Amino acid sequence: MKKVLVTGGLGFIGYNLVKRLLEKNYDITVIDNLSSASSNISNKHEGVKYIIDDINNLENIKYKDLDFDIIFHLAALARIQPSFEDPISYFKSNVMGTVQVCELARRCNAKIVYAASSSAYGGPKLNPYAFAKYTGEEILSMYSKLYDVSTVSARFFNVYGDRQPTEGTYATLIGIFERQYKAEQPLTITGDGEQRRDFTHVYDICDGLICLSDHEFIGNIFNLGTGTNFSVNEIASMFNTKTMYIPSRPGEARITLADISETQRYGYAPKQSIESYIIQFINKLFVNA
Repeated sequence: MKKVLVTGGLGFIGYNLVKRLLEKNYDITVIDNLSSASSNISNKHEGVKYIIDDINNLENIKYKDLDFDIIFHLAALARIQPSFEDPISYFKSNVMGTVQVCELARRCNAKIVYAASSSAYGGPKLNPYAFAKYTGEEILSMYSKLYDVSTVSARFFNVYGDRQPTEGTYATLIGIFERQYKAEQPLTITGDGEQRRDFTHVYDICDGLICLSDHEFIGNIFNLGTGTNFSVNEIASMFNTKTMYIPSRPGEARITLADISETQRYGYAPKQSIESYIIQFINKLFVNA
């Protein structure tokens, strides 16, 4: 039985990853400080050990006996726009927190699978969030080369799905559209809506992380997406409801599209469709109405 740590395991992606790992009968520990908008104590699973603390405290003596085979490092402050207002918190959590995770992995000889971000492709200096996540990749690469820690970074592309945040600045685009659709409000589209995104279901993200955890790496970077993108206008049209346009936001790439050819070599095979997901979401609302 593999012993794994999931940092940020009470968040949107963490909840789904822990669920998937339980199905594979892993021995799971989660550390989460509940600071993320998507983190919630109700995201706990039976049979999992939970530590409510900040990853920056992993050097504390009380954690000296922690021992894992794999660390899935998801804990981070997310989203681009809030990072402009508070870059210090983003660097503390996403950079220094990653150093702490690497030190833990070095102590117990664990692999690290890191939740990186496709925002790096838009330019790591486009916003503090992208820079902090990109710096995390560089930290992992250094630990592989200097300390022989197996590390791999998985760049996520616009994740959506079960338990995604729908409120506030941390909400996903699909989550915002779902909330607005339920409230019979117009879907808000930033800019001209022609920006294109590779929307990836959280189940595919989790399967990709597990695929990568089965191998040894030295700071390699892989994409977790679908290899297909849609404009925001196209996504909004799938809801078949009213829309309204709002001003564009700084720091965001015009187009994201995952090249998943290398990731597929390690068994990654995305199965979920954004079109089917939206149809199911709408049909479920009508059934429950």
